[in-house]
Amino acid sequence: MKNHKAGFINILGKPNVGKSTLMNTLMGDKLSIVSAKAQTTRHRITGLANSDDYQMIFNDTPGILDPKYRLHERMMAFVDEALSDADIAMLVVEAGDRIKDSELEGKYVKVIASLAKLNCPVIVALNKCDLKNEEEIAALKAYWEEQMPFATVIPISAVSGMGIDVLLNTLLDKLPESPPYFDKEFLSDRPLRFFVTEIIREKIFLHYKQEIPYCCEVGIEEYKEGDDMDRIRALIYVERESQKPIVIGRGGSSLKQVASEARKDIEDFLDKKVYLEIFVKVKDNWRQNEHLLKGFGY
Repeated sequence: MKNHKAGFINILGKPNVGKSTLMNTLMGDKLSIVSAKAQTTRHRITGLANSDDYQMIFNDTPGILDPKYRLHERMMAFVDEALSDADIAMLVVEAGDRIKDSELEGKYVKVIASLAKLNCPVIVALNKCDLKNEEEIAALKAYWEEQMPFATVIPISAVSGMGIDVLLNTLLDKLPESPPYFDKEFLSDRPLRFFVTEIIREKIFLHYKQEIPYCCEVGIEEYKEGDDMDRIRALIYVERESQKPIVIGRGGSSLKQVASEARKDIEDFLDKKVYLEIFVKVKDNWRQNEHLLKGFGY
């Protein structure tokens, strides 16, 4: 009989390189929200991939950035935490990225230096390689192997599935022997309310432009579970009174669209009917407010 394996696989990288898409692909379930905008992930999100012989605990972290708000500082604290407690650390980079060309060169250098000091395996997932030819992929792989000689570099595509089997087999090979940390029935250590807020926040990122998605936070005011239907009352918090009518839209059209699309995804996630109400409230300058940030789980 095989010895059981289990461990924490912490996913790092700059914004918008496909970390959340990769975690969803590795798990086969959508837990992390995805959009074309940077900084979509704000929290450290844990997802579980279970089999009889192993439990992979994936942690999707916020994208590495230079903090401009206290919210960003809290987000980067999740990244630092992920560096400290990983059984396997996985840096996701976009095919074509070069450290010196990155607007986050200093951050990249610091993270790579921290990864080099870890007493655990490090993997570089070279994402979006489906957009490159074999010669380009070989050159990119060689570049990252030179930059991070302590790491295993694997070309992948989180969208097309290219290299995912190789990545999963490598992760399993490097996973330490351990009993499971969580019940095998669980997909995540997060409560249902958290994923409801994340689904709503994903729709905000999809439907609003410029600063609006970044100044919004979502909370659950009321969640009543029923046998046939769950009733949810959610609040979208904005920072200024002038942002409120933008989120609501003319005649409530924008908010209705967000609510309608979110309700469908929440129903798919919960596998039951949902009655969803969403309202908009102003919390002045919440991204800089320590008390409010703690209340939002940061």
